[in-house]
Amino acid sequence: MIQSMTGYGRCELNLPNANFIIEVKSLNSKQLDASVKISSIYRDKEIGLRNLLSQKLFRGKVELSVWKEKIESTLQNTLNIQAIKEYHDQILLIEKVLGLKSKFHNDADIIPSLLKMPNVYIKQEENINKEDWMQIETSILNAITELIKYRTIEGLKLEEDISLRIKKISILLLELKPFADSRIKKVKQNLFEKISSVGSKKIDENRLEQELIFYLEKQDITEEQVRLKAHLEYFAETIKNDFPNGKKLGFIAQEIGREINTIGSKSSDADMQKIIVQMKDELEKIKEQLLNIL
Repeated sequence: MIQSMTGYGRCELNLPNANFIIEVKSLNSKQLDASVKISSIYRDKEIGLRNLLSQKLFRGKVELSVWKEKIESTLQNTLNIQAIKEYHDQILLIEKVLGLKSKFHNDADIIPSLLKMPNVYIKQEENINKEDWMQIETSILNAITELIKYRTIEGLKLEEDISLRIKKISILLLELKPFADSRIKKVKQNLFEKISSVGSKKIDENRLEQELIFYLEKQDITEEQVRLKAHLEYFAETIKNDFPNGKKLGFIAQEIGREINTIGSKSSDADMQKIIVQMKDELEKIKEQLLNIL
């Protein structure tokens, strides 16, 4: 069974103090390229989340996003009442000591000035709630599970298409055999006709026999046909059994291409070349699909 590297998973989590929207996206990549977008309060969890993505998704350009929407007050700062009171008392004391006439007609007039003083705001610090994080982590796992389901469905479509193309190459290989057999006969016939036109006194028969055997062996594609058939069968077996198998299938496809190219280079017959072109066309489409397989 194969999986696509393309996938998407989403999960929503509603907690008493905040809502979370969790998304996981993946695209094809040679290695795992994981990125995590999460609130700064959870930054210490990022390494663990990257390891989780690596264990579950293996490969691909993966992006995990955890969006937090607060329900309760979103105030980031609170007023330091004690500091404001002390500033207020000091201002009144300075006016009294220096005998200055207050420019503030009432207490409300002094408030804008007091709020501009240093340290009158206290920044609220969020703390990680362990129970909340356990639920967030569970929701992340649920989103990853959804992505894997998506990958599996896409993988089934890819497997169906690739398997049909492998079968097509196997059928073309069978169609190639009659042309290959008749071609060797034609090569032999042409050689004998050319030899017959040459005077026999000028030919070393032993050397001629050796050269003919060597030449015919070089022209024979039986070995390549056997290897190509074996590679096609191995590909069909691997796509069903191994996981993850994208890279392995890619290596087998390279071997299939090598045998097809060798057969093509040895084939001077026009009908054989047409079949080779069809094989190469199917193989190129398979290679394009393999780029997106996990």
